[in-house]
Amino acid sequence: MSAASYPGEKKPVFPTAGGTYCLILQLDKDLSLEIGRIGRHEFHAGIYIYLGSARGPGGLRARLNRHIRGDGKTHWHIDHLRKITRLLGVFWTLDPKIHECDWRVDVNELPGASIPVPGFGASDCSAGCPAHLVRFPVRENQSQWRDEFKLSLSGKTGGKLYIMG
Repeated sequence: MSAASYPGEKKPVFPTAGGTYCLILQLDKDLSLEIGRIGRHEFHAGIYIYLGSARGPGGLRARLNRHIRGDGKTHWHIDHLRKITRLLGVFWTLDPKIHECDWRVDVNELPGASIPVPGFGASDCSAGCPAHLVRFPVRENQSQWRDEFKLSLSGKTGGKLYIMG
């Protein structure tokens, strides 16, 4: 379930510079999942937004390609969830400021947003975020939701949104 497809389009080439990113994921059915030290949690069907940053070797290209493949050793909280979800899209910015906490606030203000698992993706967060994962119920009109999401984030930092096929 984790591999992404690119019908009619080439796979995106992400920059090697560091930046902040969001993964837009869909979970089709309710599941119980063990997430490292934060334990077993129920994940309900819906759209999940994971907010992260990539500052290490290879920058956004290395990190996003790893998340797109959805394979490899389970290292971060998102690796557990990525193995059971479908990747719908990726949003990123090269702004030198790390935006994962700002974006979490913005995304959490969108209609239907909830924090599904306290602490998810935020174990190293110095701002005290409750999580870097936000859940939304599945919407009938996905394109309207994507537009709201993109507007919520890109107005402040620029950035690019890539929607998978």
